Amino acid sequence: MKKTVSLSTLLTCAMLVGCATKDKETNTDQPEKLKVPVVQLSQRPTTVQRDYVTTLEAVRNVEIRARVSGFLEKIYVDEGQSVRQGQLLFSLNAAEYRVGLEKAQATLRSAIAGAKTAEVEVDRVKLLVDKKIVSPSELELAKAKLDAARAQIEEAQSAKSTAALRLAHASIRAPFDGVINRIPYKIGSLIEEGALLTEVSDIHEVFAYFDVSEKEYLGFLKKHRDLVGKNGQEVEMMLADETPYPQKGRIETMESVFEEESGTIAFRARFPNPQKLLKHGSSGKIRLPIVVSDAFLVPQKAVFEVLDKNYVYVVDASNKVRSRSFVPQARVGLNYIVRSGLKPGERVVYEGIQNIRDGDQIIPQALSADSTRNDLARQ
Repeated sequence: MKKTVSLSTLLTCAMLVGCATKDKETNTDQPEKLKVPVVQLSQRPTTVQRDYVTTLEAVRNVEIRARVSGFLEKIYVDEGQSVRQGQLLFSLNAAEYRVGLEKAQATLRSAIAGAKTAEVEVDRVKLLVDKKIVSPSELELAKAKLDAARAQIEEAQSAKSTAALRLAHASIRAPFDGVINRIPYKIGSLIEEGALLTEVSDIHEVFAYFDVSEKEYLGFLKKHRDLVGKNGQEVEMMLADETPYPQKGRIETMESVFEEESGTIAFRARFPNPQKLLKHGSSGKIRLPIVVSDAFLVPQKAVFEVLDKNYVYVVDASNKVRSRSFVPQARVGLNYIVRSGLKPGERVVYEGIQNIRDGDQIIPQALSADSTRNDLARQ
């Protein structure tokens, strides 16, 4: 017996098949929601490291100049050599100054002899005056000659001291313990009085000078009562190759006047230099810790860049993500301090930003601020 199927039955089957197919397509188009770590932004105290360009100077750096003229007879040291106080550095041809000293000594002996003659004359005239052989005026004249002879002795002694000093200046010695800098002259050079022979730097400690704006200066004073002095603020220094200097320094003093053009004031920190790594005239960066009581931080892991702008994915109340740009104020470790663009209390995607797009709906997994700090510390 042949079975027949009614039209209504066929239509019903077609509708059921169509609905099933539509449901299948709908389920296929709907993406699976991702579980994404999310952190709520908040404000908290943070220490910001602020860098200031610094110029280093030796605690003592003096120019060694010739006090007399003459030919450079001998050089006893080399450039870069460490020297001790009083050590002989250079000697000039001193024959001329020895002759001058001998002449001054002879003049002094002559003056002494003249004074003795004048003394004998005074005694002789005094005896004659007592016997009323000569008038008292003769005695006064003899005494005046004696005074003149004694004055000649003083003049000769001064000339001798000057000659001896000029002879001593022909030998140039180190004024203190230090390091010799460049020596421009060679043996045999004619040295004029006042010529620069070299420099000596005492670099067992160095001064680091850096400029601070008036606003930062006032902020420092409010937070650090002992900013300068014996117990002044401790500071770190980064060397020119961006490596930290192993010794810490302290701010000793500051200038009393702000620079009119730049609006800054100069601070001076002192650093020990036992290995003599730091040199006079070198540079670096002073790193000062600045405590920000209400810093608004966003983790660096949550940030991505597009065309030199910083973005994060903000999670709204319906758990949809939207990219938003923000302006950072500074970078602190593995965080950014937010200047504008974000608000405390907002949620941002902490990790996995490469797997989501604008408008995606996620399943947020809340992370505490402490857990993010521990995560960043492990890195």
